[in-house]
Amino acid sequence: MEAEFAAEIFERELNKLIEEIKLYPNTEALWKISDGIKNSGGNLCLHICGNLQHFIGNVLGNSGHVRNRDKEFSATGISADELIDEVQKTISVVISTMNTSAVIDLEEEYTAFPAHLLGKEKLTKGFFLMHLISHLGYHLGQINYHRRLIC
Repeated sequence: MEAEFAAEIFERELNKLIEEIKLYPNTEALWKISDGIKNSGGNLCLHICGNLQHFIGNVLGNSGHVRNRDKEFSATGISADELIDEVQKTISVVISTMNTSAVIDLEEEYTAFPAHLLGKEKLTKGFFLMHLISHLGYHLGQINYHRRLIC
């Protein structure tokens, strides 16, 4: 895998996230939780953005982003337009980091995440980028399902 391929996938999937957010009929639906659903579409959107802005933007790109993971899961009532702005900011951060990090050495060790949580002794940047793509896809699917259940 080359870094530009990862950037292309992140951009594609984050644009799908924007489309999902646009499909919610109103702000209330974005934040609704019902029986058996722990996270709203809005919280999952914030989580995706916080995760990528931290692990790619800050760790790989030194963006200075300070993550507030608790807020990703506790915030409520943020409008679709504001969420979309956050996704667009995330796209910008991810793409600029992947492009300006010149050549991201995908074999270099990635130490900003505990490797044992992914069943590894050591992580490479390439492996962790693949993990982040998978994580994004997982939560994007949850948002799609949440929207269809709630709406």
